[in-house]
Amino acid sequence: MKDILYDKTNKKIFANGDLVTGESDTQHMELLLICQPGSFKEFPNTGVGAASYLEEEDPSAFLSEVRNQFTNDGITVNKIEFINSKLRIDANY
Repeated sequence: MKDILYDKTNKKIFANGDLVTGESDTQHMELLLICQPGSFKEFPNTGVGAASYLEEEDPSAFLSEVRNQFTNDGITVNKIEFINSKLRIDANY
């Protein structure tokens, strides 16, 4: 998918006075993970809210929510898992 690109601090990227566009699938997935439900007025149930799961010992609810949110956004999820405490997602639009 092509869309406006953001830097790592979620600020829009400009070049020569124009917004930069490019491949944004990974960016969309990152935003779904970070944003809390209610962050998008048009879609109040959208967003995983990863920060709210940080103190959970069992990651199954988090992984389930990621799969649900991604699927609802039209993302095909092949695999979601934690490997050495790092989240690994194999998914694409």
